[in-house]
Amino acid sequence: MLNLVSILVGLVTFPVMLVALIPLLGWLNYLVIPMALVGTALGALSDSSTGRNLNLVVLVIGFVRLWLGGFFF
Repeated sequence: MLNLVSILVGLVTFPVMLVALIPLLGWLNYLVIPMALVGTALGALSDSSTGRNLNLVVLVIGFVRLWLGGFFF
């Protein structure tokens, strides 16, 4: 059950992360990173690793985009 919730969190977070890749919308990563952390935590508590892995990918891409933008844009 927690894996399903983690996948749903990842599926909600993924499109927001894609929008945050657009220049001058990098501040959205400040929403993406906490959402992906919650999904990763839920995925870590479940038996399967699908939701955890999805959220880890979103988390890493969001953090790298934020880092490349100088933590601003």
